Amino acid sequence: MTQPLEIVTLPMEAKGPLEIPTESDKEKDVEKDPAKVMDAEISEKSSVAAGEIQDETIPNYSEEEYHKLKRKADRYLLPLMWLCYGIQQTDKTSIGTQATFGLSKDTGLQGQQYSWLTTIFYITYMCFEFPSNIILQRYLMGRTLSCYMLCWGVVVLCVGFAQNFTQLVTLRALQGFFECCISPGFILVVGSWYTTREHASRSLVFQSANAGFGVIANLILYGIGSVQYKRGSEFQAWRYMSYFLGGMTILVGCLCLFLLGTPSEVRWLSPEEKKIANARILSNNTGHDKTGIKKWKWKQARECLIDPCFWFAGINAFLNSVPNGGITAFGSIINTNAGFTNLQVILLDIPKNITSVLWFVCIGIITSRKKNLRLYFMMVSVIPPIAGFAIMAALPNQPQYKWTKWAGYFITVPCVVALFLAWTLIPSNVAGRTKRTLTSSFTFVGYCVGNMVGSQIFKSKDAPRYIPGTAACSVCFGLEFFLLVAWRVILVMRNRRREKQLLEQGISEEERIARGKQLGEQDCTDFENPYFRYTM
Repeated sequence: MTQPLEIVTLPMEAKGPLEIPTESDKEKDVEKDPAKVMDAEISEKSSVAAGEIQDETIPNYSEEEYHKLKRKADRYLLPLMWLCYGIQQTDKTSIGTQATFGLSKDTGLQGQQYSWLTTIFYITYMCFEFPSNIILQRYLMGRTLSCYMLCWGVVVLCVGFAQNFTQLVTLRALQGFFECCISPGFILVVGSWYTTREHASRSLVFQSANAGFGVIANLILYGIGSVQYKRGSEFQAWRYMSYFLGGMTILVGCLCLFLLGTPSEVRWLSPEEKKIANARILSNNTGHDKTGIKKWKWKQARECLIDPCFWFAGINAFLNSVPNGGITAFGSIINTNAGFTNLQVILLDIPKNITSVLWFVCIGIITSRKKNLRLYFMMVSVIPPIAGFAIMAALPNQPQYKWTKWAGYFITVPCVVALFLAWTLIPSNVAGRTKRTLTSSFTFVGYCVGNMVGSQIFKSKDAPRYIPGTAACSVCFGLEFFLLVAWRVILVMRNRRREKQLLEQGISEEERIARGKQLGEQDCTDFENPYFRYTM
């Protein structure tokens, strides 16, 4: 990093001499069992030599400069990311709405072929998730994401021209390939711009587009669908939905080429502002967007295998995504089977989306002002869906029950919070570029596998109520609740252990913060950095 205008040297007259671990020492450490690794984190071998730390300098800027930079990033990035994420979610999930407007009939789909349109999307999404993450780390992130977006826009546009299952399944596979990097890419972008305290609120801004943009999209799709009622089935409204969504995606992809990216690559920051942006996130103890880009570190990869939180992230994504995959593909079909028309189903999604946005806003405001509440919100958000899916499974498709069944569908609204907030824990709690890349990839593998399973447990032979599928979704949320409790307990225990060991060594909070920043700059993981603190 270029030299800042004003620098300060870290005071490192430590309470005792500290040594930087050698590469072989670190590799041996991660081969130990988790308990021993955690106990060794504050040992002499995992600390920093005072003499070597004095060779490094950290930029010193005023709070006013940091605040001005943050606001500028908010103005440029958040509206754009909100729009991109909303379009991606609509492109991905519109297949459910299109199915109620004749997609299956017009293309001759039979049996489980409709389910496979969702499954194949997540198969390619999963297969190319890890390679795409590597590409994002090695090349300009903004340009790469923009190119992916342009490509999937073309694919969505082409869906409108499909005539049979073979063409549809091929296009959906390509769509999964090109959309696989948007969510992990945006999480990495947030991590490169914002401090740990800000990760949840900023991520929830663009993730709220899952519902917020859905309101706008539903109104437009309603307008397109209503034309079919006037002109008859020969209009094939589902094709025009693809034309609209594909064209809009291409347009926004072109906009991203000029505005989206990390601090070091965007054109709307001056050279000095780029220094401020990188200096501002050093308190995360995870480095900045230039840290550890090229070099793959196998010791960090092995560390993932012994970190319970790595497994929690993937399993949580799986358990949450099973219901998500099912409700995305079959939610509209279930509601039409309950007695609503296809146009009514589109309109009834609007209050559901508005409620979701309000819940996101509430969580974003609270988590930005108070620390360590994310996992509590995640736990609360999976409780109503347990009851919601149970109601959908238990009640028959009779006119007197259709609004009660819709109410069950409605209270599944907060379920995505447990998934989205878990994504924000990746940049907040995982240090080391290789380890963060693997954790992000494994999380989205769980997300993909869950969505694949969710689309397949709703079988055509179980129509019209799909009792086994809805009951399985309720069970998944119950299991996820207990997993979230265990996740928080482990993070609390880690922080308490580290606080106790630092207190015994007499290291002050100021020293902890300074040394933590320095180790973050050296691309150390959260296990290797004894001064790292976990967010909950």
